[in-house]
Amino acid sequence: MPEEVLFKSESARSRDEIASYLRNVVEKLEQGDSITLRAGEESVTMDPPERPTFEVKAEREGPAGGPGELSIEFELEWDENSEGAAGGSDSLEIE
Repeated sequence: MPEEVLFKSESARSRDEIASYLRNVVEKLEQGDSITLRAGEESVTMDPPERPTFEVKAEREGPAGGPGELSIEFELEWDENSEGAAGGSDSLEIE
């Protein structure tokens, strides 16, 4: 299935700034509200269902054995025409 990017923003931010963005997302999720992403004139509003699939990924990109780029990715995903995932049994801990 082809991917369509609806919104993208990438910029260097302090840990405090990133934590603030993530706290805003947490509050919206806890309240059951839609989440609006905005940068300049671009914006998109998404309404995650009660049980979206939550994906956490740690990656290293770059040449084998050489320095690369590290990332931690958090992703919520769901089918447009469904109420979310049936549930997962994987145990996740973030410390």
